[in-house]
Amino acid sequence: MAATMHDVSRLAGVSIKTVSNVINDYPYVREETRRKVLDAIETLGYTPNLSARSLRSGRTNVISLMIPDLRNAYFAELADSVMRAAAERGLTVLIEQFGSERQREIDTVRQPRARMVDGVLYSVLTLDQDDVDLIAEVTTPVVLLGDRNFGAPRDHVTMRNTEGAKAATEYLLRSGRRRVAAFGAHPGEVIGSAALRLEGYRQALAEAGLPFDESLVVPVGSWHRRNGAEGMRDFLATGTDFDGLVGFNDAIALGALRVLQESGRRVPEDVAVMGFDDIDETQYSMPTLSTIDPGREEIARIAVDLLVRRIEAGSEAFVPEEIAVPFRLVERESTGG
Repeated sequence: MAATMHDVSRLAGVSIKTVSNVINDYPYVREETRRKVLDAIETLGYTPNLSARSLRSGRTNVISLMIPDLRNAYFAELADSVMRAAAERGLTVLIEQFGSERQREIDTVRQPRARMVDGVLYSVLTLDQDDVDLIAEVTTPVVLLGDRNFGAPRDHVTMRNTEGAKAATEYLLRSGRRRVAAFGAHPGEVIGSAALRLEGYRQALAEAGLPFDESLVVPVGSWHRRNGAEGMRDFLATGTDFDGLVGFNDAIALGALRVLQESGRRVPEDVAVMGFDDIDETQYSMPTLSTIDPGREEIARIAVDLLVRRIEAGSEAFVPEEIAVPFRLVERESTGG
C-alpha cells in the first residue's frame, strides 16, 4: 500500500499541517523539522497525489524551474524567458529558488514537488561529479541548465562561458588596454562560471603574448551589485595599476562601475569596463555597460523544447544532448563603444 501523508506525519513526529508546509516549501519551517519530514518522505517513498484531472490525463501541464537566486538579475530574466517560452507550449512554470547552500539545493532536488510536475529545468549551482546519482534519482524528465556539466545522464543547455570571457578580454586588449583585471574570481573553483570565465581570460592573455598576473585577479563572493562594489573598494585599496576590467557578471561590473566613478576614475577613459550576461539594466547605467549577451532567450527556448520532447517520449531511451548556445559581444559606452 502506498504511503500517505499520515504515515509521513507519524514517522517524522510532526503534524499533517507541518508535512504539508514542507511539501509546499513554506518558508517558516525550522530546518531541523524540514529535515525530519524530508527524511520520512524519502524513507517511505511518499509521493503526493496529483489533482483528479492530472491523474486522468497523466499530465499537469506544469514544469518546474529550479534556480539559485531570483535576486540575481540574470536568473530573474532567465525565469521570464522560460515562462514565455513555456507559455508558447501551453505550459505553466513553477519557480523553485534554493539559494547558495548545498544542502538546500539537494533538498530541493529531492522534494516531492519535483515529481508532481511534468518536467524540470534545473540550473545546477553546487553539485559535482559525486552527485550524479542524485540527478539520476529524479524520475521526472529533467533538462540541466548552467555551467556544471558533470556527466549526469540528462540533456544540458548552457552558454559559452570560456569563449565569451575570452572575447570580452580580447576586445579590451585590441582597444589598447594592457592591465586588464579579471573581476569576480572564485578561488579554488574548478567547474563553475567563475572558473570557466577565468579560463577564457587566461586564454586571451596568452594569445596576446601577455603574462598572467595574479594581482589582477579579483575575488568577489556572491555575484550581486553590493559584492561588486565591495570587491572594487578592496581592489583599489591594494594600489594595483589597471586600465581595463572584465566583470564575470553584469551585477558585479555595475557595482564596480559605481565605485570607480566615486574614486574619480573616468570610464572608459581611465578604465574600460566589460560585463557578462546582458541584463536589462546594462542599457541604462551611466555609462551604459558593454557586455556579453550569452543567448539567454535561446537557452530558454531550447531548454523548454528539449524538456517537452522528453515529456512526450515518456520512458523511451535517449542519448542526452549537450548544447552550448552562441554568444554576442555588445559594445556600449563603458568601453568607448
